[in-house]
Amino acid sequence: MNINKKNQSNYNIKKNIFEEKVIQINRITKVVKGGRRFRFSALVVVGDKKGKVGFATGKAQEILDAIRKALERAKKKLVQISLSGSTIPHEVIGKFGASKTLLKPAYKGTGIIAGGKAARTVLELVGVKDILTKSFGSRTSINVIRAIMQGLKSLKTPKDIERIREISFNSRIKKE
Repeated sequence: MNINKKNQSNYNIKKNIFEEKVIQINRITKVVKGGRRFRFSALVVVGDKKGKVGFATGKAQEILDAIRKALERAKKKLVQISLSGSTIPHEVIGKFGASKTLLKPAYKGTGIIAGGKAARTVLELVGVKDILTKSFGSRTSINVIRAIMQGLKSLKTPKDIERIREISFNSRIKKE
């Protein structure tokens, strides 16, 4: 009997390797014949600080349900980002809607220079420690996050470029 209980407890242990942060909670009002109906939307970012990150929104009549839905969706939409140590490999501009975000690599010890909670949180959860950012245009949280994600997805390390072009930078340097 003890063996079964012991085995069951091992199966129930679930390690959460992702860090979760709620960026924004909005109250949405719908005016109907009988009055107002209130709902909530939550914007959540999930990451492992090793290059994987995802974000999503969830909507429900209760705040906790909205957050739970957003977390489930964000974990399904995780994306692997190419990093170069504690920063990004090269400068990139991410665009989404009316938002534009400039991401620049920075020297070690610079930290995350980002204006706004949304940008800083996404970059922290990706695992970037040194970066410079600047947001242009619309600065709404969801648009800034989508612009940053679009920029991060387009990053390529030298190894990625070698694989895509089927060449080696080391052999190319030696030939010249």
